[in-house]
Amino acid sequence: MISPSEDAIRAELTRLLSSHEFRASKRSQEFLRYVVEHTLSGDADKLKERNIGIDVFGRPSSYDPTDDATVRVKAGEVRKRLGLYYASEGAHDPIRIDLPGGTYVPEFRILEPGTAHEITPGVHEVSVAGQDRRARRLFYGALAVLAVVIGLTAWTLGWRIRQPPSELDQFWAPVVSSPMPTSICAAYVPVYSLGDRDPNEKTPPAARDFISLPDQFVGGGDLLAVSRVSSMLTRMRRPYQVRIGNSVSFHDLRESSAILIGYSYTRWREISSQMRYFIDTTRHPVGITDNGEMTKWTLPNLPPNRQTNEDYAIVTRVFHADTHAMLVEIAGITQYGTAAAADLVTSNDLIAEALKPAPPGWHSKNLQFVLHTKVISGEATSPTIVATYFW
Repeated sequence: MISPSEDAIRAELTRLLSSHEFRASKRSQEFLRYVVEHTLSGDADKLKERNIGIDVFGRPSSYDPTDDATVRVKAGEVRKRLGLYYASEGAHDPIRIDLPGGTYVPEFRILEPGTAHEITPGVHEVSVAGQDRRARRLFYGALAVLAVVIGLTAWTLGWRIRQPPSELDQFWAPVVSSPMPTSICAAYVPVYSLGDRDPNEKTPPAARDFISLPDQFVGGGDLLAVSRVSSMLTRMRRPYQVRIGNSVSFHDLRESSAILIGYSYTRWREISSQMRYFIDTTRHPVGITDNGEMTKWTLPNLPPNRQTNEDYAIVTRVFHADTHAMLVEIAGITQYGTAAAADLVTSNDLIAEALKPAPPGWHSKNLQFVLHTKVISGEATSPTIVATYFW
């Protein structure tokens, strides 16, 4: 088998890193670039979980992979992103980069021949018999390939029918089982603008200069979460509708299952405040309460611009007595926690890790996860679970 050149592999890596699947995750970009470059430089033997944890994720030299599944989870996410890319945007790329399961060493394959077979100069005639033989060989070869494809397809379909549902499927099953489209709901974030004030004005703005824009903007972390959840439901072939701000009514939540994205200080507080774990923004420091009591999961140094190096979030899945429908709430103290929580509930690797302490029959129970995420270069890292509750 002809191996692709290093230049061709790096060109394919550039296409991957700039694709829709990888643009949204700097960590996935860093992970893939790291394993590809180490392989090309002849250092594939150094692609061990501990080395990747230290070099890519900034873990200390005392890092023990048995206590931290970040590298394994991220590898699973990268494999998923690669599969999505080559199933859509990269379907016709001449080079393919794969990350086989059970290893961190990527494989590089040429999918299409670079050029057609060239005729040797001076040879102008080919016998009819030779053409017939080649035609027969091509015909029988095509039949053999077709038989293999049919056999593999039948085997794959049978395997999919027999395989048990994944943890991700079981988590979402009560929500998407309704024939009605699931509502994905995001609230507007109130924003104040200086309106028509001259940008060159030197005097400090007065209170009257600010204009309230209550229904025009949605938080960045909320948008990321909406995008990830809607993409997951599309892959599951489940109907959904996105509702923003004032288009979300309590009546809507009664009609079908709903996924509430982000934390609203007014609209959904009355729903989430009834849960065991709750984001309480009325206290200082802002943080998560446990049955009304403040916990250690707080952000004591949260600045007014809400830029932080860590965040906490809550994922709730519950059959709500007031709406009589399944509700999932995905909310962080800031946008970073919301984005990390969306990663958790759309990744089978992450949700499987979170469900390890789950009791038997968890898939039919109400549940809450409290998670923590670090924020590096403005992006939430893979979350870790700090508390779970099933009832």
